[in-house]
Amino acid sequence: MDPGLLNSLKALADPSRLRIAGLLATGRRYTVEQLASSLDLASASVAHHLKRLADAELVDVRPAKPGPASVSGAGPAYALRRERLASIGAALHAVELEGREARTDLPSSGATGRSVEDDKVLRAFVVDGRLDHIPAQEKKRLVVLRFLAETDLEADRQYPEKELNAILALRHPDVASLRRYLVDHHFMARDASVYRLCPTDDWQ
Repeated sequence: MDPGLLNSLKALADPSRLRIAGLLATGRRYTVEQLASSLDLASASVAHHLKRLADAELVDVRPAKPGPASVSGAGPAYALRRERLASIGAALHAVELEGREARTDLPSSGATGRSVEDDKVLRAFVVDGRLDHIPAQEKKRLVVLRFLAETDLEADRQYPEKELNAILALRHPDVASLRRYLVDHHFMARDASVYRLCPTDDWQ
């Protein structure tokens, strides 16, 4: 994992620093004294936390400027580096994708109980953990649907439609088609926009 990402996450793993970052997330600039007053913290403590956030490149210091986006007050003022937060979000997403790709790398058929033919289908359609496209041929589509049901979904769990969409979107953007196929081929059952896995004996 990127050391810079770990450093940023560690910097945010403190209640006071999270409160400071939350206040700066309003888009306004604050001096040490203004932050201390707003958050009921000692000025020395605020200065320490700001240094930690600055070292992690989460805030920067700049001269306070008058205007509607500023808080009045003299002295250096601190601002949240929103672009850094965006890069942290992107890095976390990349970590999740790497983990998902590791979990969904297709082992040999002997290790999974899948046939060699099924493995060939999955290797043709699952690329870097995502579906390149949904198979048009039903026989191949069933192989992909079984893979999704076995890999991404858990038995004895209920999935609201929004949650199921989020899971399926990590595989392919056409979540509506995947949902419909999962239900039509008895991999999942639907009741008032809540989905659950069917018993494996019912799967086509």
